[in-house]
Amino acid sequence: MAETVSILFVGDIVGSPGLQLTETVLPSLIKKYEADFVIANGENSHEGHGINESIIKSLHNLGVHVITGGDHSFDKWKVFPYMRENNTILRPLNYPKGNAGYGFGVYEIPGTAFKIGVLNLQGRTFMKAIDDPFSAADWALSKMKEETNIIFVDMHAEATAEKISMGWHIDGRASVLVGTHTHIPTGDARIFPQGLGYQTDAGMTGSFNSSIGMDKKVAIKRFTTGVHQKYRAAEGDNHLCGVFAKVDTETGKCVHIEQVTYPEFYSSKES
Repeated sequence: MAETVSILFVGDIVGSPGLQLTETVLPSLIKKYEADFVIANGENSHEGHGINESIIKSLHNLGVHVITGGDHSFDKWKVFPYMRENNTILRPLNYPKGNAGYGFGVYEIPGTAFKIGVLNLQGRTFMKAIDDPFSAADWALSKMKEETNIIFVDMHAEATAEKISMGWHIDGRASVLVGTHTHIPTGDARIFPQGLGYQTDAGMTGSFNSSIGMDKKVAIKRFTTGVHQKYRAAEGDNHLCGVFAKVDTETGKCVHIEQVTYPEFYSSKES
């Protein structure tokens, strides 16, 4: 039987509720899934927008090996020096040159003889006009392939069409692609024909008594008035959402992928 490595990915951690739930349940989930490598998206972890050095260190202490980002990666400028010096905190590769941080890295998988490449990309549809993520992916994948066949991609994007197009674009060249940013978990975990494990969006880790993690009253006011209101992270009904995958160490192909939700959502309540 082929040897595999197990990867656990935690979807966008939103504010203190997301951090507290991650702190509470992540160690048990790592044990449950026997995860060899843990990745988490942390771009919303500080007050709902951005990240700081203290949170990065706390997540590493919980067992997260690499933290990915997105369009809020640069919201807290004090983290820039740390991003420049540490490749375990990633931001989307396709931001223009000169920005702080790393867009990808290759890391040893603890307790194994294998390495894993992790790539962070950001879409452009309905988002900031940054560089092309498809050509950025081509370049980064070729670099990582020099060291490992096991490659995980966090595609931070608004449009589902852009995420799934990226999936088809890199199928056969990466092991897993998981989408982030929309904070709503999708039920389409599957394996593409050439071995790419795929899910359009992992969902978020934080309060679902909310509008994608933010106070729902503020969100409604923004929509009904058309006037900017300052968002704040919501509280209550907290869930951790993510993805679990197994990858063949020889071929780099995904052999299993599933959605992770804790606690699970329920569609009805007893009267």
